[in-house]
Parts: sequence; C-alpha cells; structure tokens
Amino acid sequence: MVFIASTEFVDAARAQSAALGADPAAVFVAHPIQDRTDDEIRALADTALAEVLAALRS
Repeated sequence: MVFIASTEFVDAARAQSAALGADPAAVFVAHPIQDRTDDEIRALADTALAEVLAALRS
C-alpha cells in the first residue's frame, strides 16, 4: 500500500503515522490539487508514477 497526498500534508501525515505507530510508504505530489484541470492532474500522476511503483515494489 502507498499513501499519496499533496505536499501540503507532509507534516500532518508524518505526525499521524507516528501517533498510530505506522510507517506507510508515502508519495507526496505538488499542491494544490483541487484547482487543477484534468490534463494537469494527469501530468501530476505521470510525474509521480515511477515513485509510486518503486514504493509498491519495496
């Protein structure tokens, strides 16, 4: 499993992981997400794909 979120949530994700005693694989993409066009979201996903695949394989 790989946790994917925008860079706005790096600190929150780390704090929550520590509080839960978890160490999930995480990939953070550029923020913001909500105002992006479909093409921009696809480009963001394409950019993150290699990192997500590497996290899944580890």
